Amino acid sequence: MAEINLKDTMNAVSDVIANRPPPLRQFDQIYMKAGDMVMQSEFVANWARDKRLCFIGDGDGIGICTALLKHRGIYGYGPSHVTVLDFDERVVNSVRRVAEKERIDWLDAYWYNVLDALPETLGTYDRFYTNPPWGRYNEGRSVNVFVQRGIEAIENRGQGLIVIAGDLDLEWPSRVLSAVQRDAADRGFFVGRMQPSLHAYHLDDDPDLLSCNLVVQSLPTNPSHRESVPIRDPVRLADFYGRSKEPRVRYVRDTKPMDYNRAADSSYELIEWEAST
Repeated sequence: MAEINLKDTMNAVSDVIANRPPPLRQFDQIYMKAGDMVMQSEFVANWARDKRLCFIGDGDGIGICTALLKHRGIYGYGPSHVTVLDFDERVVNSVRRVAEKERIDWLDAYWYNVLDALPETLGTYDRFYTNPPWGRYNEGRSVNVFVQRGIEAIENRGQGLIVIAGDLDLEWPSRVLSAVQRDAADRGFFVGRMQPSLHAYHLDDDPDLLSCNLVVQSLPTNPSHRESVPIRDPVRLADFYGRSKEPRVRYVRDTKPMDYNRAADSSYELIEWEAST
């Protein structure tokens, strides 16, 4: 990890955390803890230095972090462009809020479900990043769907960073890692780097579970092309978000955008002195 101004970095990451929406566990949204977000953001900023970077889903807000840290001059490096694709409009709006407030014209986000073909208007990217549903109950097939879209986004040439369960003390993450590596190899990608047991999460039912960074890279012989079609195969969709949780929701609509600088009125009740005596 490069030497950084820790106070400014933590303040920037804190702004991102305050801006992101609460996680929806029914869609396996689980957020990385703040200290790990700092380390991850620096790693991604350096890995994607001067590259066009596409996030296939980004509930954590790592895409905003890398853009914000570069834009504020806290890091002297980072991606040249960041795009976030997410089916949760709350996540999309969180990216757009920061981009507008900070005037970052190279940070954008689009409402997109990974089971649909990539938008024809999507630009060209050099790197992709994804932290998908980890595939405990589907042998990694949910991970492979997100990786497939990432590979399509970089037009079959470049690198991708996959964040999935990487706790080597457990059996199921090893099975998923193996399946993801096999699928990536079938697509002409190999593992260039792996950092196991790296990130911790706000996960109430398994607080000690850690994830890893898996960096995959295309073979030099890979042809450059983008062919993207909808995914509707029931086998690939089984247990997508967990046991017996198939995708029945196409989008999450942001029906009441929150003011993330203050608590929602519906989240608390005021009891006045006279009423409490």
